[in-house]
Amino acid sequence: MKIDCLVLGAYETNSYLLRVDETATNCLIIDTGLAAGKLVSYIGEHKLNPAAVVLTHGHADHITGVAALRQNFPDIKVYIHKLDAQMLTGQEENLSALAGTFFTAAPADFLVDQGSIIDEAGIKLLVLHTPGHTPGGICLYSEKDQIVFVGDTLFADSVGRTDLPGGSMAQLIKCITDKLLILPDQTVCYPGHGPSTTIAYEREHNQYLQ
Repeated sequence: MKIDCLVLGAYETNSYLLRVDETATNCLIIDTGLAAGKLVSYIGEHKLNPAAVVLTHGHADHITGVAALRQNFPDIKVYIHKLDAQMLTGQEENLSALAGTFFTAAPADFLVDQGSIIDEAGIKLLVLHTPGHTPGGICLYSEKDQIVFVGDTLFADSVGRTDLPGGSMAQLIKCITDKLLILPDQTVCYPGHGPSTTIAYEREHNQYLQ
């Protein structure tokens, strides 16, 4: 799998573009920043065709770029977990006012849940429901490629914040323990912010998981 990461917006959100390989033009996007201009430009410069965008959760710094993607690529499909679906359509729910914007969007095209399979642009990802940061937070796992996109559930040496509405540290730690730390040691974790890490490293060194 070819993975490109763009760091977008004031909150430095990691937006991932996934392709089957270097030669593929169809791509699957994971998350957007507050502003997706850089993402739209990158897609155009590389002549890519974004089939879908999957949102790991509904906070504004991960979803606001959906508007620009839909405007520039009308056929793009939007996926989000069913428990965060209202965050796309409600500015209070997505906390966009805290980010200095007032963002709402049309509903997602597809709602996912634990065990859903996202199959777009030749890439298949298993949905792992990992609430705690938000009620509908998800991670996206590829056993074949030994990678997992963990959104704001897990970070290098840290975990997602749980002091926002719908957050729960106990729930977050249980989900990480039960659904992520059971993955193979070599699995690479791609978070919503900051550098990548591995399951083995976080199991051994993450202070929140000891």
